[in-house]
Amino acid sequence: MRTEICEQLGLEFPIFAFTHCRDVVAAVSNAGGYGVLGAVGFTPDQLAIELDWLDEHVGDKNYGVDIVIPGKYEGMDELDADKLEADLKAMVPQGHRDFARSLLAERGVPEIPAGEEPHELLGWTAATAGPQVDVALEHDKVTLVANALGTPPEDVVEQIHGSGRLVAALCGSAKHALSHRAAGVDVIIAQGTEGGGHTGDVGSMVLWPEVIDAVAPAPVLAAGGIGNGHQMAAAMALGAQGVWTGSLWLTVEEADIPPAQMQSYLAAGSRDTIRSRSFTGKPARMLRNAWTEAWERDDTPDPLGMPLQMMVAIDAVVRGHRYPEQARDVQFSPCGQVIGQFTKVRKTRDVIFEMVEQYVEAVERLNVLMPTIGA
Repeated sequence: MRTEICEQLGLEFPIFAFTHCRDVVAAVSNAGGYGVLGAVGFTPDQLAIELDWLDEHVGDKNYGVDIVIPGKYEGMDELDADKLEADLKAMVPQGHRDFARSLLAERGVPEIPAGEEPHELLGWTAATAGPQVDVALEHDKVTLVANALGTPPEDVVEQIHGSGRLVAALCGSAKHALSHRAAGVDVIIAQGTEGGGHTGDVGSMVLWPEVIDAVAPAPVLAAGGIGNGHQMAAAMALGAQGVWTGSLWLTVEEADIPPAQMQSYLAAGSRDTIRSRSFTGKPARMLRNAWTEAWERDDTPDPLGMPLQMMVAIDAVVRGHRYPEQARDVQFSPCGQVIGQFTKVRKTRDVIFEMVEQYVEAVERLNVLMPTIGA
C-alpha cells in the first residue's frame, strides 16, 4: 500500500476521508489515513477556527482542505464577493423561495430566529472560495487542497503550488481528468456515479480505468462505491494509488451528525439515494426524501443553476441541522450508494483498521488464485 501518493503526503495508508467534521479529519489522519475537511459552508473566520483546532489535534500528521469552485456557474466573472451575492440574490425568483418555505412549513420545521439567518453564499464560487484557500494556506499542516467541482482556476492552482502544496480535483469523465492535468492538477480523483454528493453518470468500474489510462502516470484516487477494504482492493487492482471516501465517515462515532439524520443513514439501503439538483443546482447524490421528490414534480419549480439553487435551499439546510427531528423528511443528506453497508456506529480508528484487514484479505484471496510459475 506504499503508493507514490503515500510517499508524497507521508501516509501509512492511502485512505482519504472527505468530511465536514473536524473530529473525523483528525481521527483519520491520526490513524494513518488522510483527513480532508470540506470548507464549503464555512466563512473564512469559521474555517480558520476549524483549522487551528485541527493543527492542535493531528500531532505530527497532516490533512487537506476541500473547496468548491465550479467550472461553470452563474456570475462566475464577478470576483467581488459582496457584489456577487447581491447580484445573485436579485436573480432568484421569489416563487422558488416561497415554494421552499412552503415545503418546510408543511412539515412543521421551525424558522430560524430573527437575526440568525445564514449567509446565502459560503463557498460555491471563486469569489467566496478564494478567501477559504487563503486561510488553508496559512496552516502548515494542510498539504493538499482539492476542488470538488471542475478544474480549479489557473490563479488558484498557481497559488497553491507556490505554497508548496499539492492540488487535487474530482472528475466524472476522462475528458475532465485531462482538463485537470492540463491545468497542473497533481492528483486526479475519479468519482463514479455511485458516489455521494456531486457526481456524474458513469459507473466506477468503467470510469476508474478510463481516467487512470488517460492521465498516466499521474496519481489517481478512486471514489464512488468504496465502503470497505474489498472495494478498496478492487480500485487498487485497477491502478488507483488510493481511495477517496466520503459516505463511510457519516456513521462513525466522531461524526457531528444529528441523531435523527444519523438514524436515516443507518436505516438507508443502497437504492434509497437519488441524483438530484434540488439542493445545489448540480446533480448530487443524496438520500431521497420529501424535498427531492417535491422538486421533481411537473407542477413545481425547476431547480435553478448553481449557486442560485443553494441560495434557495440554504434555509432548509440550516433549519435541518438546527431542528433535525422536525426536518427529517426534508433534510439535505448527501451520501453514496454504499450507505447501505453501514448499519451501526463505529469508531473511525476501527473503520480504518478493518479496511486495511479487508484489503489484505482480498489481495491474499487473489494470490491464491494465481498458479505457481513453473508448476
